[in-house]
Amino acid sequence: MKNILMCLLATIIFLAPADARSDDPTPEEISKWKTLAQQGNDAAQFNLGLTYATGKVVPQDYAKAIKWYKLSAGQGNTAAQLNLGNMYAAGLGVGQNYEEALKWFTLAAKEGNAIAQHNVGLLYAKGLGVGQNYVEAMKWYKLSAEQGDVRAKLNIGNLYASGKGTEQNYAEAMKWYKLAAKEGNSVAQFNIGLLYSNGHGVKQDYAEAMKWYKLSAAEGNPEAQYNIGVMYYNGQGVGQDKEKAKEWFGKACDNGFQRGCDKFRELDK
Repeated sequence: MKNILMCLLATIIFLAPADARSDDPTPEEISKWKTLAQQGNDAAQFNLGLTYATGKVVPQDYAKAIKWYKLSAGQGNTAAQLNLGNMYAAGLGVGQNYEEALKWFTLAAKEGNAIAQHNVGLLYAKGLGVGQNYVEAMKWYKLSAEQGDVRAKLNIGNLYASGKGTEQNYAEAMKWYKLAAKEGNSVAQFNIGLLYSNGHGVKQDYAEAMKWYKLSAAEGNPEAQYNIGVMYYNGQGVGQDKEKAKEWFGKACDNGFQRGCDKFRELDK
């Protein structure tokens, strides 16, 4: 049984609002925003777009959200540009259109919006709405990472680990994974475990791999849970213990990881 060889280039485009507030707006505030928005106030237009997109106070209406985001974004509001890009990427209120998403993300990214910079990098990495270009992806990820975006740090690590858009460099991958892992990113934690398991860029160290897998598994990562099961099954970094292996395969299975289900059933016979 071998460890999963997985270095995920998987950070999705999040639909998190660019400027969500902790409390819901009052009907009086919404009425005021409508007046200001009709007068051309970009902040009020954005707020209305966000209100209709989230549907917390008014009925959710993506078409209205798009309308107000576009008016705000057209005036250079980067939060509106970001959220408009998100809606085109996800196909909310409009047909899914990655080219249009890239257009709006790029406008916000060029103004320094870190989330938009990450999303531009992601579209280039995946070849969505644009020709696949890992060099361009790396450029945008690094701009985002410089501002602290944890997903960008993870994806920079992925590019170094896979040698896409740059020379393969496991030591550099480890550096970026650790930056993301320190912020609790479970995929980065898992990938550090993989590097230690396989001795890529570091001396092979199953005990260290287990440490990182367990951090990732604590966040619910089923691949990490599966790999912990593998290590108990094989006695790598720990004493061989098939009951513990079965326990961890079961956890991976409970989180929807099919290989965990297969191994759990195998050991349950």
